[in-house]
Amino acid sequence: MLQDHAKLVQFIRKATEVRGRKKLQKMIYIAKRCGVPFNEKYHLHMYGPYSEELTCRIEELCELGFLEEALEDKGSYVVYRYEATTSGLEFAEAFTDEQFIPEALIESMQSKSSRFLELVSTLYYFDELSKEAQIEKVKIVKNKLNYTDEEFEEAFTYMGELANIIQ
Repeated sequence: MLQDHAKLVQFIRKATEVRGRKKLQKMIYIAKRCGVPFNEKYHLHMYGPYSEELTCRIEELCELGFLEEALEDKGSYVVYRYEATTSGLEFAEAFTDEQFIPEALIESMQSKSSRFLELVSTLYYFDELSKEAQIEKVKIVKNKLNYTDEEFEEAFTYMGELANIIQ
């Protein structure tokens, strides 16, 4: 159990910070789908794959002082920003090997928008289907986002790039 918490601290440390709860959920899910050994269980939710376990672990890490959660007021909405604390880094080093997460994977995901990561993670969620069936499924469950054909192609290309990063 503590190792799962420590992996999250290491992930956020390697990312320097993660802006947004949704982005954090998607980054961890995508990393898991790329073979990074995260144990959180996911189900399909309003914004794509979601893990209540991840939400609880992040809350616990904040309460323990291992992660810092800061609110950024953007006017009509707020963004949560997560950073590892010094005590969090000490905790993580005691329970994990930081090499388990490829930095190139984190850097790549950090450069993408939450909207794009939501698309990629949802496509991964339906990856047992054919490419055409995945697109149709996403268009149904994410109909309000109106993803374009170009966005779908960009997402599939990106998924191929992720596979190369992990190898």
